[in-house]
Amino acid sequence: ATQAATLGGNVRVGLEDSLWAGRGELASSNAVQVKKVRTIIETLGLQVATPDEAREILGLKGGDQVSF
Repeated sequence: ATQAATLGGNVRVGLEDSLWAGRGELASSNAVQVKKVRTIIETLGLQVATPDEAREILGLKGGDQVSF
């Protein structure tokens, strides 16, 4: 994630991708991973996209535009 961010790429985290929150540390939730990578990104001086910005970047509809 750190390398992708420094190279200008996008970062995605989640337990379906990795069960780890760090070396030898199992993540107890997706939130643990999100908080960790957010800290890394902001420490690098980069910005995390808002949910609306992420939807626009990925070309996704908002929750109000789907009929689930």
